[in-house]
Amino acid sequence: MKVVAVKESIGTVLCHDLTQIVPDVFKGPAFRKGHIIREDDIPRLLDMGKEHLYVFEMQDGLLHENDAARRIAAAAGGYGLFFSEPKEGKIDFVTQTSGLLKVNVAALNVINESEEIVLVTLHSNQPVREGRIVAGTRIIPLIIDETKIERIESICASSGAVIEIKPLRTLKAGIITTGSEVFHGRIKDGFGPVVKKKLEDMECPVMQQIFVSDSVERIAGAVHRLIADGAELIVVTGGMSVDPDDVTPAGLRAAGVEVITYGAPVLPGAMFMLGYIGKIPVMGLPGCVMYHKTTVFDLVLPRILTGERLTRADIACLAHGGLCTVCATCRYPDCSFGKGA
Repeated sequence: MKVVAVKESIGTVLCHDLTQIVPDVFKGPAFRKGHIIREDDIPRLLDMGKEHLYVFEMQDGLLHENDAARRIAAAAGGYGLFFSEPKEGKIDFVTQTSGLLKVNVAALNVINESEEIVLVTLHSNQPVREGRIVAGTRIIPLIIDETKIERIESICASSGAVIEIKPLRTLKAGIITTGSEVFHGRIKDGFGPVVKKKLEDMECPVMQQIFVSDSVERIAGAVHRLIADGAELIVVTGGMSVDPDDVTPAGLRAAGVEVITYGAPVLPGAMFMLGYIGKIPVMGLPGCVMYHKTTVFDLVLPRILTGERLTRADIACLAHGGLCTVCATCRYPDCSFGKGA
């Protein structure tokens, strides 16, 4: 720290807040600690009676908090983000587009193990809208050794984007509704409208809904029919329990679906099935999707729409955070549901 004349202080960094008092008008910090003095600050400083300032001695190899935050943001941020201007050393990561927030949690943890560095995010794998703040960064001290920032840049370079927004694809969806009672008109279909709304909310048009009885052959035939008609995503409702007459899983296997998982560590949503026919995702939905506002379907669908091909390990990771508390007012995705490490 050193003392400099105000008229010679341009480009220096303040060591402490400078308070200004204008009777009956203003009392508060006119300049904050860490402010870099500009030429147009000089008249105001002189009007405040300041002829000398206590400033940091900036040396080669040291970075101001604003410059450090800019470099961390540039290194860690990926597609679909822009950065706010630094405010008291902090920079926000803001979405440029709607999509799915993806965070490289392993790299994020390594970054935050570094001394004097802070990089924080929302939970990964949640849908976000344009203009959402999804992360923030700053350093703890006012001035930092540049080698510490270079280390962060190296971590990000080797990990790829630590924080990014994955755009969601628009897929033509087909729905298969199983159940003899619905097929024969004994009860009204309550499943289809719920699934259709969720798909359309994600901008996936529903091209067709096929009703079939509880028959392995008819379920398999409906899958093949939707594929022939151009479906890019298939959702099957009904018959997903382990009762002897619930044959939907068998029908999907008979259609040639490569089953990734039948069963998911998520409540509600344990009887969920995910598989693929070639590149086409096929989801078997348990009955809870019809009457619970948020279920395993809401966790998996956005990831499917990014083009991510999910594995059994991906589904297993849903266990941590996979218990929905069924709040009276649902706040998903701004809650802990599905937000495991």
